[in-house]
Amino acid sequence: MKSPASFVISEFTNPSGEVVFRVAGHLDGQRVRKNFSTRVEAHAERQALEISKLQAEAGVRPAATRLSDGQLREAEAGFHRLEGRARSLTFYLDFALANYRDPVRDVSLAEASKEYLALREADHKQGNLSHRQFTSFRCELRAMNVVFRGKTVAELTATALADFFKRGNASKKTYNNRRGLISAFLKYGLLKDWVAENVITKVPYFRGVGHRRGSALTLTAKQCAEIMVWAEENHNGALVPFIALCLFAGIRPDLYEGEISKLEAKDIRLDTGVILVEPHVSKVRMKRSVAIQPNLAAWFRAYPLDEFPIMPCGFRRLRLKFRKQFGLSHDILRHTFISMFVGKFRSMGEAALQAGNSESIIRKHYLDLKSTAEAEQFFGILPKRRAVLKPIPVEAGRPVDAAA
Repeated sequence: MKSPASFVISEFTNPSGEVVFRVAGHLDGQRVRKNFSTRVEAHAERQALEISKLQAEAGVRPAATRLSDGQLREAEAGFHRLEGRARSLTFYLDFALANYRDPVRDVSLAEASKEYLALREADHKQGNLSHRQFTSFRCELRAMNVVFRGKTVAELTATALADFFKRGNASKKTYNNRRGLISAFLKYGLLKDWVAENVITKVPYFRGVGHRRGSALTLTAKQCAEIMVWAEENHNGALVPFIALCLFAGIRPDLYEGEISKLEAKDIRLDTGVILVEPHVSKVRMKRSVAIQPNLAAWFRAYPLDEFPIMPCGFRRLRLKFRKQFGLSHDILRHTFISMFVGKFRSMGEAALQAGNSESIIRKHYLDLKSTAEAEQFFGILPKRRAVLKPIPVEAGRPVDAAA
């Protein structure tokens, strides 16, 4: 439909004989006629009416408001962004007010992660944080920077973090572990004023998950014998000391921060019949001594540590081949030792001392996994390569098989 003609100014003589200037036209379908004593006033009114007409045609209308021009523009932009959504602007505003607090400092997630990792790396170098824990922090923060690229720390929400922890169809335990790592990061952010509150408190936590692990996964005596045969026949026996220490002494096998990576040849005392695990070597930072059983002594004599180091040249590659060869999980050699020790000596207290665990852990995960007969077979696994066997003294109070 064609719009009415624009407003015009014309001279008009009132019945009194006075000459005035009339502004006439149509606005919103209504006829407009206004008289002014001067042409200047008439021109000003015509301009105002023309503007009102243009606003009406563009869908803009005048309204009384306390908002500034900038605030009005921002409000209009907000309503345009909500087109097609079922909720109102007030609903989204309430959500933002409930889930976001202005931090003292807006810091990007990338910058914050870099600073926090530097702090954790310093702890790692000082021995206050394990290599595995530091790696977990690094990997989780790296993943978070990918998912929340370009965000600030203050923009993280509880809902978004919960979805982030569930990624990859994670188990409840993995979810809890991820939540714990990011919780530590956000607590640090709270101290640094990157956030006004720690939103992790609003992220669900699965309780009781860490206490559901049942009996430990172990190897049979037959499988252990096959492993030791393989160790002797491959790579010139280079892996024998490593495997023997983990399997027959329960030394924790982690390559980077485990006890095996810190244990020295001088701590293996064939003369006194014990392996000394010093506090700086032990995972729990407590000294312990492990009795060298006769079969383990035979392995050390057949493969002396001055010729066969615990971690030989190319150890990482050889260890990886070994694990793939038998499909071994991380701690299965140590689990096997503990279960066989309990099976033979029937002493949970002594097993706890030897392995560096609590007695309750031994009872919960290792009791009654192996029979006495299988344990005897396990501690009877001897090397094919023979050496002169000399009697070794037995540490007082430590159960050792009487048969050499």
